[in-house]
Amino acid sequence: MRIRIVGAGAMGRGIAQWAASAGHTVELADVRPEAVREALGFVASMLDRAVAKGRMSAADREASVARLVPLADPWAAGPHVELVIEAVREDLETKAEVFGKLERALPASTVFATNTSSLSVTRIAATLQDPTRLAGLHFFNPVPLMRIVEVVPGAATRPEIPALLTALVEGCGHRAVTVADTPGFLVNHAGRGLVTEALALLEESVAEPAEIDRIARDVLGLRMGPFELMDLTGLDVTAAVIDSIWLGFRHEDRLRPSFLTPNRVAAGLHGRKTGRGWYGDGASGPAPESPVTGDGERPVFLVRGGRPETAAYEEELAGALEAAGVRIERGARPSAEAVVLVPVWGTAVSAAVAADGLPRERTFGVEVLPAAGRRRVLAVTAAGDATAARDARAVLARAAGDGEPYAVSVVRDTAGSVAQRLLSSVVAVGCSIAERSLAAPADIDLAVTTGLGYPAGPLAWGERVGAVRMLALQRALHATTGDPRHRPTRWVTERAALGLALTDPGTSPADCLG
Repeated sequence: MRIRIVGAGAMGRGIAQWAASAGHTVELADVRPEAVREALGFVASMLDRAVAKGRMSAADREASVARLVPLADPWAAGPHVELVIEAVREDLETKAEVFGKLERALPASTVFATNTSSLSVTRIAATLQDPTRLAGLHFFNPVPLMRIVEVVPGAATRPEIPALLTALVEGCGHRAVTVADTPGFLVNHAGRGLVTEALALLEESVAEPAEIDRIARDVLGLRMGPFELMDLTGLDVTAAVIDSIWLGFRHEDRLRPSFLTPNRVAAGLHGRKTGRGWYGDGASGPAPESPVTGDGERPVFLVRGGRPETAAYEEELAGALEAAGVRIERGARPSAEAVVLVPVWGTAVSAAVAADGLPRERTFGVEVLPAAGRRRVLAVTAAGDATAARDARAVLARAAGDGEPYAVSVVRDTAGSVAQRLLSSVVAVGCSIAERSLAAPADIDLAVTTGLGYPAGPLAWGERVGAVRMLALQRALHATTGDPRHRPTRWVTERAALGLALTDPGTSPADCLG
């Protein structure tokens, strides 16, 4: 295929490298001729690096470079150009001008694709004389390494074009997911679950950014915590995406922005790009944790609620603590010496203190999600005694088996604790995408794991927990907080009632008609 790429910036050059390496002839054009020269030099250097690392042969490198055709005039006639991929700046008027000129220069058979990440594909297409020829083809940076591409049909896009673009993407070694032309498309939309909930936790002073990041990494298994991620991508970019998606979905509560971001953006606290972010100096990660200083020999009374959501974890935690030499008290009430640990699932420790008459100074919550790493989470109420909390932390840090101690995060009491709220939000946003039929369940999970690097897609992640247990978590969070951002999704509610997996697309009305 002969492909013309208009825009030789970071995305354009990445798309050019990807397409040329896969065997396509690539015309690379930009209104700035020097940008084309720089881009060709950059692509050649990337291919040289691939040869040096043994990922490409020297002959393949030469053939790929030969397929790159610099174009002095982006609007030159091109009777043999089959596809144009636009990769200019994110501005509707600019993109409309580019496609208007291309429409006059190229045959009616040439398919147009925009790499927009935030603009409506339908609105871009509406500026053309023939809006049926354009679709979205959203790559992620760096293009050769991010092996996922969103194919986005506009409202008027001809039905054969998404299939053509999907075949191109997969023929070049990437995965394609077809998504609806809605704000944020799929990956950016799905990614709001983590960062918006992290910001909400910070708003409520549940924990500092470093602690939330540690829990996200060591309990949920994420490669980067949400605040580390915002520092990497830039808070200015993240805040703009959050706002645009929230506005685009007409103030959907699950996507609600934080009051914390506007002032930080205005102050230039964007993260690594400005040297100042959530970690003050733009550092790449959290500062060292505070050492464990409490009395790890103190006995523990573990509250056993008998609920299916926490029963297995209660037994697992009791066994692990006993194996580490912790004295677990048995009986109906804790002794005057014991620290009291309450496994929570969508509820607050303070509610258990009030309901069960537990000693408020020495009763603490403990996270019930199984950790991806050696970390436990202790939740402290406003009535908690600091010495007792330090002792509870020391007890939870005690190791079993291999002798390696646990890290223990200390957070303010909140419904469900930090990890449960983050996970519930990720799953809820993913499920809301599925229930709106914005993308197929399998594509949602594929796009999120590939595009965001999560250990599982939101639907598969929720399925690990189980639809019934996820529903109990969402109902408890909603009832405890009263915040509509936590309301159960229809997708989870229905599948819990029917015994279906969260990954199951289910039967649609269309399935029943033919």
